[in-house]
Amino acid sequence: MANNYAYNNKDIDEEKTARAMAKSLKVSPKHCVEISNAIRGMEVTKAKEYLQNVIDMKQAVPFKRHNKKVGHRKGAQGWPSGRYPVKAAAEILKVLENAESNAEYKGMDTENLIIEHISSHRGMVIRGAIPRAFGRVTPFNTPTTHVQVVLVEA
Repeated sequence: MANNYAYNNKDIDEEKTARAMAKSLKVSPKHCVEISNAIRGMEVTKAKEYLQNVIDMKQAVPFKRHNKKVGHRKGAQGWPSGRYPVKAAAEILKVLENAESNAEYKGMDTENLIIEHISSHRGMVIRGAIPRAFGRVTPFNTPTTHVQVVLVEA
């Protein structure tokens, strides 16, 4: 059965890869992009530990692109500015664990998995509004994010 959702990396070997996707997550697309850049190429066990440290606010995610007025963080390696995007890290951790479960279901060795591909894209915008004085209204929109993860057995 063909799936209706396309992954960004087209030429993958189905026997050696496992993948997972989450659509329309109510998290910041910019935070997801920075987390994706931070964990791309990592081993899955190290990436899960890293994301758990971010959730516990022990380790900062380096903000390399979306870093205007972002403060420096203690212990940052290779890049001074960073943040602790807890909500986005928790959602990406769920997608990563889902991909790991898919790999286990396929019979792959879960100890030797590497994140070959991870990407985050803007999803639809959920429109909202806040009423203001004198009959006016201010938009209060919620961005959504699509996340894709592809794991490969090392």
